This record gives sequence, structure tokens and C-alpha cells, in this order.
Amino acid sequence: ITSHLILRFYQHNEFDKKGWSVRFRPWIVIYCEWYASKKEAVKKEKWLKSGIGRKFINDNIAAWSSW
Repeated sequence: ITSHLILRFYQHNEFDKKGWSVRFRPWIVIYCEWYASKKEAVKKEKWLKSGIGRKFINDNIAAWSSW
């Protein structure tokens, strides 16, 4: 969750020195959703990190990356 998507990806790609995000550089945006409230965004992020949410991502990632 971020309020500034471009800045967040720039930080992941240029400044993170350790951690999970470093291993998968370069990060690119292939899909995003916008929400009116942080509460809604947190709910969706929690779902995406669940088993069914991860299945949704894996089932659709090839289609998204070809846009």
C-alpha cells in the first residue's frame, strides 16, 4: 500500500540495500488498483496475501505482464 506508487517503486529499485525486495530487482508495475480509503486497500492487500489471493495473482500474472 502506498500513496505514491512511482516513488515507492523507485525506492525499491534504487535505495533498498537489503531485504526481500532486493532479490527481485528490477521491480516493474504490471497491475495496480486504486481505493478511496486506506481501509479498503488494506482489506484487498490482506486478501491478495491469502491463499486464494495468491492463486488469483498466479493465474493472472502472465496476462497482466503482456499488456
